[in-house]
Amino acid sequence: MKALITFEGIEGCGKTTQIRMAGEYLGNQKIPHIITEEPGGSPLGKKIREILLNQEPYLIGARAELLLFSAARAQHVQEVILPALQAGKLVLCDRFSDATLAYQGFGRALNIDFIKTLNDFSSPSLKPDLTLLFDLPVKIGLSRARDRIARVRNSPREDRFENEELAFHRQVREGYLSLVKEEPERFRVIDASQDIATIHREVCRYLAPFIRR
Repeated sequence: MKALITFEGIEGCGKTTQIRMAGEYLGNQKIPHIITEEPGGSPLGKKIREILLNQEPYLIGARAELLLFSAARAQHVQEVILPALQAGKLVLCDRFSDATLAYQGFGRALNIDFIKTLNDFSSPSLKPDLTLLFDLPVKIGLSRARDRIARVRNSPREDRFENEELAFHRQVREGYLSLVKEEPERFRVIDASQDIATIHREVCRYLAPFIRR
């Protein structure tokens, strides 16, 4: 039954809502699982997340950003993901190595081959068994994300990426779609402009083979 299933997509695509609903579905089916996220799945990752996602007065260069994400992943895999897989659980992860390729590779225009090598190093060549890509137009996603951030009260706003130019987010989306073409057997693309319940049913359909194992 053990498997790593990742949820990917641009800002505002609804993947975080869907991963929570998927966890509830698995819980109702009595399927051993965990829900985790990147960056932030480990205590160290949470500290790095604060640096990466919150607006601060200091600049984070593209290369430093890449290495911070990789450091968070290395700890996350060692401390959280591998132990859960070894215990026979389904691991649902909100972003993983594909996000680094899409955001830092395509979005920041860093070397794709180097990022793949770094991903393999930070996650001992661990590959998701299934990746759900929640795809929708960039303007719709950003509008949703910024509306969500505007409602945040009494906690830091994770808005550094949402404040990037539209062109950056378009490159990220195109990056994700390029990855789908490279590995169509691993990816399932979901139309994230549909209503939440419809998307959830589609997610459950893709999860079903892992439950039947």
